[in-house]
Parts: sequence; structure tokens; C-alpha cells
Amino acid sequence: MEIKDWFLKVVRDNYANFEGRARRKEYWMFMLAQFILFLALFIVSAIFYAISSTLGGLIYGIIGLLSLALVIPGLAVTVRRLHDTNKSGWFILVSLIPFVGGIYLLYLEILEGDKGPNQYGPDPKAEENGSSHPFNQSQDPFGSSQSNNPFGSSQTPNSSSTPPADNDPFA
Repeated sequence: MEIKDWFLKVVRDNYANFEGRARRKEYWMFMLAQFILFLALFIVSAIFYAISSTLGGLIYGIIGLLSLALVIPGLAVTVRRLHDTNKSGWFILVSLIPFVGGIYLLYLEILEGDKGPNQYGPDPKAEENGSSHPFNQSQDPFGSSQSNNPFGSSQTPNSSSTPPADNDPFA
């Protein structure tokens, strides 16, 4: 996926979705796209402002409307990112603590998410990797359905658990 796709996934598909989990890549790609968008708009507005203060003011107004429109998806993706680290969305308020709060929130956003499902939903990386990935399977990667008892069993095996007869033509 390109940076545009990650941005549209947050803005279009999950605009005000505060439930579920967002992986690191989704969060940071959205933040990068938002940064690039605002940087480009500020450069354009500075050029237009040099030509005409009315044109520059118009672009600054567009930047203001765009920043208001992106507040909710920014909060939503941050809350879903915190959910991926198994923290409540209310941990976003820790950034209000002077000096240390923003650093701790940044640490939580950089932290790798929980492997496997947690109380906020399934692992978003497991959905991407699919069920064919060996670490996402419920059985071992070699496909054996036998028990993992290395010492064997003292009970006699059932006829349903015995392997089929070998049809070797050279036996």
C-alpha cells in the first residue's frame, strides 16, 4: 500500500472509528501523509501570500478547515493505536502532563502492538499475514495433528487416530 492508501484508510474508511486496533504502520503513515500535506499547503500559501495577501489568506483558511476536518480521524487513529498496545483510549490524555506526558504518549505510539487478540480486537498484523502464515495457525507449522507428548502415551490408540496403511508397491 502507498502512503495515499494509508491516509485514505484512516480518513475515508475509519473517520470516527474509535474501536478496534491500528498497527504502527497505519498510524505513522497517516501522520506522515498529514505532515506532507500541511507542509505542501504552507509552501503554496507562502508563495501565494507573496503574490497577493488575499490569495495567501484564502489558502491559510483552507489549511484551517483541513486541520479541523482531520482532528477527529487523528484522534481516532491514535486511540486505535493505543488499543493495539492494550491501553485504553483515555491514555491520550496523558499528553496533557507537562514535559513527560507527550514523551510517554510517543513511547506508546512507537511500542509494538500486542501479538494476537486482546480486549480491543484481533491483531491487525495477523489479518494482513493471513491464516497461511505458520505463526497464525492453531496447529504446528508442519501440519501434524498428533499430540506433542514426547514420552508417548500409555493408553492404546484409537482406530481413528492410527495412520492409514502404507500402500508401498515395493513392500
